[in-house]
Amino acid sequence: MKLYMTPGSGNAYKVRVLTGLINVPCEKVYVNVAAKEQKQPAFLKLNPRGEVPVIEDGDTVIWDSSACLVYVARKYGGEAWLPSDPAQMAQVMQWVALAGNEIQYGLQYTRRGVTRGRWTAGNLEQGQALGRTALGTLEGRLKDSEWLALGRPTIGDIACFPYVETAPDAKLPLDPYPGIRAWLARCKALPGWPPREKSD
Repeated sequence: MKLYMTPGSGNAYKVRVLTGLINVPCEKVYVNVAAKEQKQPAFLKLNPRGEVPVIEDGDTVIWDSSACLVYVARKYGGEAWLPSDPAQMAQVMQWVALAGNEIQYGLQYTRRGVTRGRWTAGNLEQGQALGRTALGTLEGRLKDSEWLALGRPTIGDIACFPYVETAPDAKLPLDPYPGIRAWLARCKALPGWPPREKSD
């Protein structure tokens, strides 16, 4: 399997985490975003959105981090990371949905705006408000549960992890969220959890 990625992509990091946890060999293919390689015709054939991550597994090409997690979990992870039972699958996927909504718009985009100096005060406040909604939702779950769904690690945890861990970069400290901080430590302690690359 090939993973098209950049070191700075938290979304690509999600795929690296899952392949590391279930020990799936994965060749990293670095995309030069500074040169806009992701917008060139060759890459757009892999992902018409022109974004990383993309996985290429034989003749199968999947783009979008959530879709990549689903593919890897179901093909290589059995029932462990994304069960086929409808109710259990839905319990996992609601956290994947949080990662693609409040976490993305509130934590990921706010972090990007802060670190690149692109946001006005009003936009920053709006993004941080969404980020606090995400963090509050997670804390509400994690204050009484070790994991987000099913009492064990799933792709729901992996999907939420990268931009929750970097919430302080969005000027949203994690000090008020002891459940989240304990969960981040549990995630990183899982056997096979890979370290971040620079700028992840």
